Amino acid sequence: MRNTDHLYLQVAGGLEQMISEDVLKIGDKLPSVRMLSEEYGISMGTAFQAYYHLEGKGLIEARPKSGYYVRFNQRRFRELPREMAPESMSHEVTVKEMINSIYGDIALDNRKTVNLAIAVPDVSLLPVAKINKSVVQAMRQYKDHCISYEDSAGNPELRKQVAKLAFNWGGKIKPEEVVISSGCLEAITLCLRAVTKPGDTVAIESPNYFGIYQSAEQLGLKVVEVSSSPVTGLDLDHLKETLEQFPVKACVVTPNFNNPAGGCMPDENKKKLCALISRYNIPLIEDDIYGELYFGKKRPRTCKYYDTKGLVMHCSSLSKSLAPGYRIGWVLPGQFLDEVRFMKRMNDISSPTLTQAAMAHFLQHGRYEYHLKKLRNALHTQCLRYMQGIIEHLPESTKVSRPQGGLALWVELPKKINAFRLRTEAMKQHISIVPGKIFSSGRHYGHFIRISFGRPWNEEMNDALMTLGRIIRKML
Repeated sequence: MRNTDHLYLQVAGGLEQMISEDVLKIGDKLPSVRMLSEEYGISMGTAFQAYYHLEGKGLIEARPKSGYYVRFNQRRFRELPREMAPESMSHEVTVKEMINSIYGDIALDNRKTVNLAIAVPDVSLLPVAKINKSVVQAMRQYKDHCISYEDSAGNPELRKQVAKLAFNWGGKIKPEEVVISSGCLEAITLCLRAVTKPGDTVAIESPNYFGIYQSAEQLGLKVVEVSSSPVTGLDLDHLKETLEQFPVKACVVTPNFNNPAGGCMPDENKKKLCALISRYNIPLIEDDIYGELYFGKKRPRTCKYYDTKGLVMHCSSLSKSLAPGYRIGWVLPGQFLDEVRFMKRMNDISSPTLTQAAMAHFLQHGRYEYHLKKLRNALHTQCLRYMQGIIEHLPESTKVSRPQGGLALWVELPKKINAFRLRTEAMKQHISIVPGKIFSSGRHYGHFIRISFGRPWNEEMNDALMTLGRIIRKML
């Protein structure tokens, strides 16, 4: 243990496991700092750090002149939200008006508003100074000071760095197999344009990010929704039934930490999914934007890892982990590389030169893995605190997801609650939330909401959830 840089994390991890296994129960008093120091053979400072870490997660609390006590464990978790069963029908997408009506609030930059809507990490969690340094270096080092057009497939060095990132999930990707996009949504849209035409039917995991439905609508596609679990993700049996029943031209899934439900497909299911789409020879558009934001010990695999025929079109970006506003995404199109490169060239010639060059420099020199480790720890802590706030302040019948990564909690409210009306009432109190109905084609999740835990937990967040709970009870 002494050879490890972070002794306090090992000590805190052991105590956290005892709390989760109910060896240490809620209300139990923990050993004093001095006793903990002697028991583990660590310094007093390290013992304090271990307790501060657990306190930050909301698992223990300090009581004046008394010591530390257990305040929360997994036995207090609420039930999981239900897995909905979308109708087995191919239909037009009608989410545009709903999304337009609330999109201004989601992206709202208003200091008076507590924004629980937008699913990005808070700026305080991002390495702003190092990113700025990379921007300056890019302007100095690159030809024409980054004024000229970039290659339509993307900055060569950035594509090289993206190929290196694929090693995190076991991928063996060549830089020339990467196409840089302006964010992950553009990557998904390029894929849809490459393999479908207006009037085609696509299967989309439900619930799912509303931007994907908007993209399908804009391209004139019909949608069949496939149910998804908040724990294990896409329902493979339902997908198989869908492929047998409809002329599906492409599937869109988020295997790792689905937005909003949070489900993560077991790796064995991803392997089965790849076998299924291979059998039907259907492209699989994989949205892996949250794949690096895992809370466990290792990164989950991707569907692309199990792809043997080049049918998986893997999409991701740096928007959720590094620089949301820089709009750097990418796609690994597999056998559809030429089609995607053509669509990118037709769409906007190329992504911005400066931001590509800056992110390439950062990935080379900015210790991205070190940043990711800190970000994952922070988000895991915030996830736990927001879950505890929901348990404490929202009605007892409320159900909430337990994601093992990502940025969002999926909350099922009592059936009587209309989430759109709740959003309206919450905005009157300067609280922004996302109603669940926009995460499908508009037919489901009317009493669900998504809450992002991207902002650090503080009294303002606690008060916002307390106010939200009061509004819900008043509506009931």
